[in-house]
Amino acid sequence: MSAQQLRAAGLRVTRPRLAVLEVLREGGHLDTDEIAGRVRQRLDSVSTQAIYDVLGALSRAGLARRIEPAGTPALYEARVGDNHHHVVCRGCGEIADIDCTVGGAPCLDPGTAGGFHVDEAEVTFWGLCPSCQVRRDHG
Repeated sequence: MSAQQLRAAGLRVTRPRLAVLEVLREGGHLDTDEIAGRVRQRLDSVSTQAIYDVLGALSRAGLARRIEPAGTPALYEARVGDNHHHVVCRGCGEIADIDCTVGGAPCLDPGTAGGFHVDEAEVTFWGLCPSCQVRRDHG
């Protein structure tokens, strides 16, 4: 499946690209170091620059999504094409996906948008995850 997706996106099929896609599909919101560590468990050797190059190519091709919540390094995920959003815990930094708001959501309508054709909205919600709420309430 991954090889077909790479070809369909106009990308060559390489071991690093396949490994990065596999890591991203395992789930989560991962930074480059986490991805590199997991890829290196699968491949004999791959440079950090190669990981950056693969992530850039996958992001440009729409096979990976790069997000940058305030105060964190760039994170990558495999969930693409559905315009979902994220919630970030202020306590531990955990990030979870939130499906896109449907129906009336005036904050997601940019109005004139200065002539831009808007095709995606990126919203980040902030709060405390259940574990951090318990720690706060019992700490």
